[in-house]
Amino acid sequence: MVTLTIIIKSIIIGALAGFGIGAGAARMFHAPNVQGMGAFRTFGELNACEGDPVGHFSFGLGFLFNAWASAVGAGALTQDVEHRIIPHWAAASIMIKNRNVAETLHNPKKMAIAGAIVGAIVIAVINSTAAIIPVSLQVVATKVLVPAANWLINPIMPIVFWMAAMDAGKRTGMWGTALGGLSHLVMGNAVPGIVLGILVGKGVDDSGWNRITKILVAAIVLLFVLSGFFRAFDVALLNSFHIATPEWLKDLHAFFGSVVK
Repeated sequence: MVTLTIIIKSIIIGALAGFGIGAGAARMFHAPNVQGMGAFRTFGELNACEGDPVGHFSFGLGFLFNAWASAVGAGALTQDVEHRIIPHWAAASIMIKNRNVAETLHNPKKMAIAGAIVGAIVIAVINSTAAIIPVSLQVVATKVLVPAANWLINPIMPIVFWMAAMDAGKRTGMWGTALGGLSHLVMGNAVPGIVLGILVGKGVDDSGWNRITKILVAAIVLLFVLSGFFRAFDVALLNSFHIATPEWLKDLHAFFGSVVK
């Protein structure tokens, strides 16, 4: 009875959340004319799959194990469910027969319906299986699946995205490599930087160095500067060169609440 209740509630919540996630992800492709709803990485990762339904499905599948392990071990859904699994699987489901992204991935109505169906199924499966697994098996599953998912996220996923960037052309490969390396140093994972590199490279290839691409590069530079500062990357860089950290820099970090070791 308890499991049935969990399934029913999960279907309702998953459908409502999936509806908004699917529509919001599709609306991001129409910005700034309309208001989108989603993370920038979701937009970049959807673009990186280049309209391939198998690519969308495999990308979401890669994060399913980590999300399921987190639900089993910690009893909570990770952000991968909303940002990666539901939107990618919704895109894959409606692109099987039609790979025209303008009619599928960029269509808020179709993505909303597909997202509602996918969300209801995914949330129900994750919550119900996590609820019926004994506590002893939950510990074992967490110890096995979490390390495996970590290996998938880093280094396997960065390699896959880097290969996609290199395959997209010389300029895109150069931007993907440069920003991916910088992202790995600053954030500990190269995927965000590679995705941004793909966006910049393809944007320049398609439109040249116009106002939009220049704003995008400026925003990326600001993103890395702020991310590096709040992660105390500047202090770590000074320490790696055995340079003493100035007191004013420590005070600046302390003022903004970033941790300096």
